Amino acid sequence: MADASRPLRGVIDTSVLIDLEKTDAQLLPRELAISALTLAELAASPHATDDADERARRQDRLQRTEATVSPLAFDADAARAYGRVFAAKAATGRKARGARAVDLMIAATACSLTLPLFTRNADDFLGLEGVVGVFAV
Repeated sequence: MADASRPLRGVIDTSVLIDLEKTDAQLLPRELAISALTLAELAASPHATDDADERARRQDRLQRTEATVSPLAFDADAARAYGRVFAAKAATGRKARGARAVDLMIAATACSLTLPLFTRNADDFLGLEGVVGVFAV
């Protein structure tokens, strides 16, 4: 993606945030935003491992993110957009509930603000074309 065609602002999902240092900045919007749901996933992640070193890395990532980013709220507009995202996903015959529900809520946050979504897991967002712009990085 050439610099001139890069979106000014976009939402990065949790997968991108976790691997941000490894991601080519030219593939991302110039201004990064995250959903409060990404912050929630980061807050839970230190508790999801028994490895002390990994727990410390995850806690550090959470603290750095909290110190530098003001997350986008999952508000009433995002809740309404979630209905559209849910319907689009369900129309593909793929599950719109369960383990990937948070991903779809992150997509709804982007949709409600008419921002593109950047992810390392584009397959999680198949079927959302026309609802939210999804860019694989």
